[in-house]
Amino acid sequence: MYLTIDRIQKSFPNKEKGQVKVLDNISLEIDKGQFVSIVGPSGCGKSTLLYLIAGLDKADKGEIRIAGKTVNGPGPDRVVVFQEDGLFPWLTVLDNVMYGLLLKKMEKKEAKIKALEMLRMVHLSNYIDAYPHQLSGGMKQRVAIARALVMEPDILLMDEPFAALDEQTRMVLHNELLDIWKKTKVTILFITHNIREAVTLSEKIVVFETRPGKIKTIFLANTMKDGIMPNDLTFQLEKKIMEALQGEMEKVLKEEMGDDYIFKANHLHRDSSGDMGSHI
Repeated sequence: MYLTIDRIQKSFPNKEKGQVKVLDNISLEIDKGQFVSIVGPSGCGKSTLLYLIAGLDKADKGEIRIAGKTVNGPGPDRVVVFQEDGLFPWLTVLDNVMYGLLLKKMEKKEAKIKALEMLRMVHLSNYIDAYPHQLSGGMKQRVAIARALVMEPDILLMDEPFAALDEQTRMVLHNELLDIWKKTKVTILFITHNIREAVTLSEKIVVFETRPGKIKTIFLANTMKDGIMPNDLTFQLEKKIMEALQGEMEKVLKEEMGDDYIFKANHLHRDSSGDMGSHI
């Protein structure tokens, strides 16, 4: 197995409660080149797990291994794409994408060639001289993805990268991300609150329980070769995931609202936005 998450536990200090456990005995295996999404209630530790894999934080217990090697810190084999694009506003699109390559002491000519190739892949060749403030939100995220992929990581870690975008832009970026994934064969771990997004993109969908985060269940998405499932199968899978999450959502709301909240079963339906499970 390529990425192994083995009995991970993680807690954070809290002034009122002492140590608050965020992740509790998480074990998960991901194949090389697989696209895996994690969904779950807010605060269940999804992003925390991603940062542990990135080496940006350390687990209290357990181990994360990539190709058999223990993760002890950040490495060039892993790159994170955050919800905020994090572009340097004083650099052009091309310079933003070249930045990491130049830090690695790559010759400027070679770095430019690689950056231009990646920008063509995300359809931004006509904007190489633009600055971030001149771009739409979706275009900024495409630059962020290009900047990550130009480093040729083995694992792309994506923390709700499309959460702030409108639905139409998200749909466009879904298609582009799937195309990039197929071309690069990169392993992707994708954090999202949007069930439709997870089903559209993923081969495997991991559902977390509420805090402390545990894996409740795992669904396999049998996508077609073009990355699209028939509508009836898509809806049935979304429904199963929502049913798995419903009890966890109830726990969160009861904790936040106490006796003032009476949970009502969410009868799933399709709406005009096609946006199921946002902000869970």
